[in-house]
Amino acid sequence: MADGKGGNGAGGPRKPGAASRASKGTSGRGQRDLRVRVKTAKGRKLSSTLWLERQLNDPYVARAKREGYRGRAAYKIIELDDRYGFLKPGARVVDLGCAPGGWCQVAVARVNALGERAGKRGTVLGVDLQEVDPIAGAEIHQLDFLSEGADDQVKAWLGGGADVVMSDMAAASSGHKGTDHLRIVALVEAAAEFAFDVLEPGGTFVAKVLAGGAEQGLQAVLKRNFEKVANVKPPASRSDSSEKFVVATGFRGRREQDGAED
Repeated sequence: MADGKGGNGAGGPRKPGAASRASKGTSGRGQRDLRVRVKTAKGRKLSSTLWLERQLNDPYVARAKREGYRGRAAYKIIELDDRYGFLKPGARVVDLGCAPGGWCQVAVARVNALGERAGKRGTVLGVDLQEVDPIAGAEIHQLDFLSEGADDQVKAWLGGGADVVMSDMAAASSGHKGTDHLRIVALVEAAAEFAFDVLEPGGTFVAKVLAGGAEQGLQAVLKRNFEKVANVKPPASRSDSSEKFVVATGFRGRREQDGAED
């Protein structure tokens, strides 16, 4: 899912220290702040202006453009995988709600889906309600994972069970914090149920949730079905966001209640 990398542009050789000063967002003349500020345009809401300003000043957004990722969210899965190592070469990965495709891009490289390295070659399957632009090394399908038979369809596409099911999905915002929290928890619970149907024993489930308390039931279900469950806020997750990620590893097989056997 790579675009091109940006060039340095013209302007001749830099003086020593210029690059380091630029990386800190200062001019070197009195350490003046070089933050981009956006004026409110006619017809543009203040919230849109603030979002645009944040995007223009976000180092992860700039880095994603340079490195060819479709969005800054790619760095969230990179940081989670760096820590927990679930995107192994040869793994079969399902990305639920994969648009715009940044997580698929990362998975393709890490599981060796293109066969660019020696060793096992993995599979990356992305599904989404909307059409997603093709991604080299990934198989993308327009599918509602909540529909009847979706789990069987995914396993048919994979040619078996999955080693990883991951989701960066979020329900559409209602503007009400409590309602939004309940919606995303319900969506993650549905994603977890889907994972229980398609994961191989020992598999991993990774999903975005919003901190807020209602996810306690989800945590209990995951702890019943996986060996380990961690809740993490990766560095790429904005500090002012309530999002966190659950990483559940060592799938035991579906267990309906405490004490149930496989």
